[in-house]
Amino acid sequence: MAGTGGEGAVGKVTCAAWIRRRDDYGGPPGVSRLLVAFGRRSTASSPPLVDLLEFDAKASALASESEPLARVTVGEDAADTPRAIAVHPGGRELVCATAKGCRLFNLVYKDFGVHLISRDASPLQSVGPQKCLAFSTDGAKFAVGGEDGHLRIFHWPSLITILDEPKAHKSFRDMDISLDSKFLVSSSTDGSARIWNIDEGSPLTNLTRASDEKIEYCRFSRDGAKPFLFCTLVKGHDVLTMAVDISNWKRIGYKRFSAKPISTLAISLDGKYLALGNRDGDFCAVEVKKMEVAHWSKKVHLGFPVSSIEFCPSERVVISTSHQWGAEITKLDVPPEWKVWQIWLALLSLFVSSAVLFYAFFTHARLNLRP
Repeated sequence: MAGTGGEGAVGKVTCAAWIRRRDDYGGPPGVSRLLVAFGRRSTASSPPLVDLLEFDAKASALASESEPLARVTVGEDAADTPRAIAVHPGGRELVCATAKGCRLFNLVYKDFGVHLISRDASPLQSVGPQKCLAFSTDGAKFAVGGEDGHLRIFHWPSLITILDEPKAHKSFRDMDISLDSKFLVSSSTDGSARIWNIDEGSPLTNLTRASDEKIEYCRFSRDGAKPFLFCTLVKGHDVLTMAVDISNWKRIGYKRFSAKPISTLAISLDGKYLALGNRDGDFCAVEVKKMEVAHWSKKVHLGFPVSSIEFCPSERVVISTSHQWGAEITKLDVPPEWKVWQIWLALLSLFVSSAVLFYAFFTHARLNLRP
């Protein structure tokens, strides 16, 4: 585990996101293809900031937190403090939510470095405090859910409105977009959850719940197999995680992973792991295929709710944040997975071994057959 909540001259980390550059952008040499964006609160000597830092995958740590690759000032007062960051799947744009609205920044790779350049995004700048931000997997849609319960869905990058629903919820708690970019799920602080058809820009259905149940956090499956929706469910004094079949939006079953109230939910990019953070500062990683806990991290954010968890796109590493302790990087203690090159190497080894055995057998057979 590597702590990244230290303060110094700049403020603590309030939110974080991974940035994975794509090969087809052909950035300059010497710049990591795996970056981390940190939103920082203001201090007496520093305004609210967004930092870009290099991540060292071999060390599972930031290369240097004190020397970010890029830094940009978000505003001048506390209301400009970053609350959430969403990164476009292409790795070239990020949206930062504040108490005033959203700021859009372009990541420009030039002069052997990376720069954050502010860009005009009028439809987003004065929307007020947003609780949830999400890009669709294909990068063609962008959605924001506000503390006032207002849902907005836009075409990207034109920011042409697809849906503008002021009364989507009492107040947003969580939001996610399906792997095929067709559906959006949103949950409210009152325990309700709704499914939206993105292409039609309209509500599709409400997730059913009993009078003593509250649906809190939601994530769509990501493994490309039979699609599910995972939701955390508070049922009386029980804290459960349920699976919903998105073909009919009916629940399949549920399981208890934590006895403590859940404060955030995340899913890995390949859909193999769920992460659940709780209000005591712990989090666990669940292997989706078995629906069993594969990793526990206790007291990562001692005594304070985990406000967000973000999976690294290429490693079994997560960044977790809390308002008190900032950000922490944790390497998950889960079984290593085979890389593509390792699979090909194993196949090549089997082929060579088979060829050697065949040659030895053939040679021995010829010797035995000689008169």
